[in-house]
This record gives sequence, C-alpha cells and structure tokens, in this order.
Amino acid sequence: QVQLVESGGGSVQSGGSLRLSCAASGYTNSIMYMGWFRQAPGKEREAVACFKNGESTRYADSVKGRFTISQDNAKNTLYLQMNDLKPEDTAEYYCAAGRWTFVRICPLSGNSYAYWGQGTQVTVSS
Repeated sequence: QVQLVESGGGSVQSGGSLRLSCAASGYTNSIMYMGWFRQAPGKEREAVACFKNGESTRYADSVKGRFTISQDNAKNTLYLQMNDLKPEDTAEYYCAAGRWTFVRICPLSGNSYAYWGQGTQVTVSS
C-alpha cells in the first residue's frame, strides 16, 4: 500500500503563488508515475499535471506555463508549483500515484491511478 499526504494549500489573491507538496510513504517502490488532480464544487474532477521520472511530464492546457510539477526522489515527495493563480484555479487538489509498469507517458486520466491523497484546498480570490 501507498499513503499520500498533501499539504501547502491555502487562500491567495489572483496572481499569487502556492506550492503544493505530496509526501508518499509505504511501498513507494511500486509507484511508476504521479499526478495532481483537482475538483471544484459542482464540477467533475480534472487532471492538472502528471510526472513520470525521466520520461514524461504533462499539463492540462489550462495550467500550462503557470504550474510546474516536480519530484524529489530522496524525499519521496511530489510538488506542484502554482504561479499566476486565477479564481478558476479554486478547487480541492489531490495527489495521486499509479503503479502500471507498462506506462511510458504519464496518464492524465484519473482511472490510471491507484492511490489518492485526502486533498488540500486552494482558494483564489479576485
């Protein structure tokens, strides 16, 4: 099993920045790729970004150029640096980890992820 714990959420004004962290523990050797997802009230969950170490990084069009996903392998931690935040970025943000070994390009589909964190709230005011 893998446990994921997010942190770093909060409230900022439009144009501000936040950095989310996701600490992984447990059987982390089984993690093949990781991602960030978000869900706003009344909306479906959507992918934000994903990362497969040394092979691929992908972003949703809505965050390209503003968000950066990265990983510190030594700390088993995934990050999401969010700059130039907009009110439409307001959502609960979730970290996820996948274990499919055949994946070369990290997936942006939530169905591809086996493990999920509890979420951290990001609120951006105009």
